[in-house]
Amino acid sequence: MTDRIRDLLGQINSLQNELKKALHEQEHRVFFELQGKRVVFEQSVREAHKHLRTGLFRWLSQSRPQSLLSAPIIYGMALPLVLFDLCMSLYQWTCFPLYGIARVRRSDYFVFDRAHLAYLNVVEKINCAYCSYGNGLLAYASEITARTEQYWCPIKHARKVANAHHRYEQFANYGDGEHYAQQLHVLRQSLAEEENRRTEDGTERRTHERRTEDD
Repeated sequence: MTDRIRDLLGQINSLQNELKKALHEQEHRVFFELQGKRVVFEQSVREAHKHLRTGLFRWLSQSRPQSLLSAPIIYGMALPLVLFDLCMSLYQWTCFPLYGIARVRRSDYFVFDRAHLAYLNVVEKINCAYCSYGNGLLAYASEITARTEQYWCPIKHARKVANAHHRYEQFANYGDGEHYAQQLHVLRQSLAEEENRRTEDGTERRTHERRTEDD
């Protein structure tokens, strides 16, 4: 990968992060604000949401029979999802320290905040929590797998890959055997630096918490 391509990728990632941040800040200004982990709505907004909520019995009566019949199949996937979650978590907790790779933080991918929405009834909130878990789990597992791929086999495919993970563009070009070993070293070093930053951030956070407790 040339320095120009690396710089362009860095600019693209930076602009994407700025866009996400700006959109999120706009949502806060219009609809809600975050106070720590709490989602806070204005009183008038909360009241309006309650009036928009569909009652449970009305919601069930309006649901399509196909949706109700498929519910056991959908929720039957909970067991394999949980088992998959346990396997991925066990893998990264045991193997990543051996490789010097920073562990993926679950809190970055598992977000359950739709329960604060007063316009959802209890079944809708359960459905939302289930969807949040399923999609969060797949994103969490994808990042674990991406870091593993970056460590063991950071080579692009000959064919275009749909929805490639964010680390893929940094991988060595397909067929570029001359520079593969060098690129492998660079990418592994990048993973080690991520682990060092995670350790430093954790140390700073614990120090700050201790100082706060002392005050």
